[in-house]
Amino acid sequence: MTQRPGIASPEEDPNVEILCASPPCFMHELDPAWLGLLSWEQIRAWRRAERAALIARRLAVPVAARLERDDAITVHVRAAVPDLARRHVGFYWPFKGEYDPRPLARALHREGARLALPMVATKGRPLIFRAWRPGTRMMQGVWNIPIPAQGEEVTPDTLLVPLVGFDARGYRLGYGGGYYDRTLAAMAPRPVAIGIGFENGRLATIHPQPHDVRMDLTVTEAGATGIGAGSGPAEPTP
Repeated sequence: MTQRPGIASPEEDPNVEILCASPPCFMHELDPAWLGLLSWEQIRAWRRAERAALIARRLAVPVAARLERDDAITVHVRAAVPDLARRHVGFYWPFKGEYDPRPLARALHREGARLALPMVATKGRPLIFRAWRPGTRMMQGVWNIPIPAQGEEVTPDTLLVPLVGFDARGYRLGYGGGYYDRTLAAMAPRPVAIGIGFENGRLATIHPQPHDVRMDLTVTEAGATGIGAGSGPAEPTP
């Protein structure tokens, strides 16, 4: 995807120049909204409203239920990607009621995995990743999300990506900044993208656009669903 300098996301400017993050799709793969049934302005407004509702919904979940749900997600991530400890994993610091991947990250570190956290180095540009391990000195980054205070820039081969919402085709509704879409489109080779969300964030569609990048795997407390290029979802894990 290419865009004008200084623009953080196509959702933030309806006039931003948009190019596909992947090769052109067949017409039958395009979302009806992209074929003109909904305008981009309508889609942007819908996404803003849906995003706010989904975040409020997950923040309303009691703490005990959140912990139980997180434990289930961890089990499903492990089952879906059994060699995770042999990978270079980029995870995230939890924000606004997201699944907390830190216990999983600490366990993976004990098992020999290399780990990294994302950070916004420049607004409107892809994320960069810094190496992380338990005890790494942290500082406040953008939106007051902790990031490693220093360390080498690294390139993970697998990313745990937070989902606000998602659909059955593996498309992700995030926070509207476009950072993960931009990052995945820019990385070569592209890392495996594991979207992590909750069942109450499941949507019929996010009205995907050419700049939206599909997850390779979507994991919730109910199981893991794999997405193949140009195909429908695989069977969830039990």
